[in-house]
Amino acid sequence: MQEELSAQQVVDLNREYTLFSWSVQSQVNPIPIAKAKGAHFWDANGKQYLDFSSQLMNVNIGLQHPQVVKAIQDQAAELCFVHPGTATVPRGLLGKKLAQVTPDKLSKTFFVLGGAEANENAIKIARFYTGRHKVMARYRSYHGATHGAIALTGDYRRNAIEHTMPGVVHFLDPFCYRCPFGQESGSCQRECIAHVEEIIRYEGPDKIAAIIMEGVTGSNAIIVPPDDYWPRVREICNKYGILLISDEVMSGWGRTGKWFAVDNWNVEPDIITTAKGLTSGYVPLGAVVVSQDIADFFDDKYLYAGLTYNGHALACAAALATIAVYETDGLIDNAATLGNHLGAALEGIKERHRSVGDVRYIGLFSVIELVVNRETKEPFSPEVMAKVGQALRENGLFTYIRANDMGAMVFVVPPLCISQEQLDEGLSIIDQALSITDAMAK
Repeated sequence: MQEELSAQQVVDLNREYTLFSWSVQSQVNPIPIAKAKGAHFWDANGKQYLDFSSQLMNVNIGLQHPQVVKAIQDQAAELCFVHPGTATVPRGLLGKKLAQVTPDKLSKTFFVLGGAEANENAIKIARFYTGRHKVMARYRSYHGATHGAIALTGDYRRNAIEHTMPGVVHFLDPFCYRCPFGQESGSCQRECIAHVEEIIRYEGPDKIAAIIMEGVTGSNAIIVPPDDYWPRVREICNKYGILLISDEVMSGWGRTGKWFAVDNWNVEPDIITTAKGLTSGYVPLGAVVVSQDIADFFDDKYLYAGLTYNGHALACAAALATIAVYETDGLIDNAATLGNHLGAALEGIKERHRSVGDVRYIGLFSVIELVVNRETKEPFSPEVMAKVGQALRENGLFTYIRANDMGAMVFVVPPLCISQEQLDEGLSIIDQALSITDAMAK
């Protein structure tokens, strides 16, 4: 039986014996979480928090859904793990379900344990299939922290640990608020799309295996692309025989009001990588879902990819139960409906606060970008954003805060089970906290 520990003892134990990700360890101040349900969790002192980031933008169905918890318990009692070369009921049923909910041309799945593994294996498959080596990815991207996935990642976290996997070429993003091509909505000629083809020509079309992009850019600013962006990149890939990979680790599973973000533009990628909302984080699981053409290629060719936990029975059972919750609880429709309400509310926040430079949203995937000056778009410092984060936390709101050279942002990415009342409650807390940045805005 576990010993009873105070909230501070829990924090001290974790800080003394474990390392926290993406952190200066002496500055970590974790919340000692004791229990959770739906869109709320409670710390060891009994304080309630409203979850506005779905933990790490992955608990899409909400915390501790009884249907998924029971499925995990039932599968654990029957069969937790077997050799990855064997067949199990949950593995087969989940593969079939993924073929049904992903775009039509996708038909077969290679299972992994998370998003980084999914992206690394997608690149291996793309290189095997095409016989080419180079891969194109965007600068404002995050594809994971392992050796290959961090090479695909374009943001500042890559720089600290280079040299990484060779063969990755980065290109600029369709970021309308901070257009890298210096355009405004009235002058835009979709330079961001022409730029993709220009890079392809420089690098050699016959050398490029794949282009990988997040369906909607996630942790690097929630960048919703222009409506013609994904379709035209699909056309470019078709023109040069390049595979198109949609990283739906964060933007998939109803987050944008559709099963997957690319569904908003009726685009069929050659490969989808996913994790996070696949099980809503209840059990680690990721997936690489490939087209029938790619699947057929490996019918008589060796697949040089393998993991001890490929097709993990317990994880697959959790995913099946999670997908059932999306359907039975109407969560994807809820994300679409509340997404309209959220968008209007965020526009209102932008009007009321001079420190808000931009708001971006699609479904329940949104961000508030804060600036010192709307003309210069100078972001607030990490120190100022820490004060905003502290104010939110003190008032019972838990969410993801970013502050670096890429911008200063408050993310609004709640579980898809959230109610309108809960959504408005959280937005009200943010509304109040923005008085901190308004006082410093010029």
